[in-house]
Amino acid sequence: MQNQHNKISKFLSYILRHHPQDIGLHPDEQGWVAVDELIQAVNAHGKHLDLDLLQQVVAGNDKQRFAFSPDGLRIRANQGHSIRIELGLEPAVPPPYLYHGTATRFMQSINKHGLTPGSRHHVHLSADHITAKQVGTRHGMPVVLLVDAGRMHQDGNVFYLSANGVWLTDKVAPTYFSIYDQSTNHG
Repeated sequence: MQNQHNKISKFLSYILRHHPQDIGLHPDEQGWVAVDELIQAVNAHGKHLDLDLLQQVVAGNDKQRFAFSPDGLRIRANQGHSIRIELGLEPAVPPPYLYHGTATRFMQSINKHGLTPGSRHHVHLSADHITAKQVGTRHGMPVVLLVDAGRMHQDGNVFYLSANGVWLTDKVAPTYFSIYDQSTNHG
């Protein structure tokens, strides 16, 4: 059952974040799609999905990647989009330090250009180093960066907190991060 949930979750991430048109969906400007339209489109493209399974996948997703609208009639990904949407997030004051997980093979470019969103709308930051390391592991040999979010915020950089606790910002210049050292008291 968990394997089925993972497969559906990955497929929903692909569709709701990046390629809704692949199954004929057209999210609104905030990324919402009607739940019944999503279910019909997924089923029409050879996968099984019903409301009960969708609710289980959303509730059981360890990263809380998806959210239902308050009335339960629409669904969207919480962040990570490469399609143009406006999540409607308000600026938030970050904690003094945040973390970013990546792979060591990207460090030369990161040290030169900083953390950039790539194909996404924002750079994703974690409130804890354990989550950041898990993210970095998905991309290869992990490295965790300690981001001086407090100083960034004081310097005028804007942060947002997504519905699932991921911190978002436009860019992190190299002057604001260092390799995380577990012997420090930053988390």
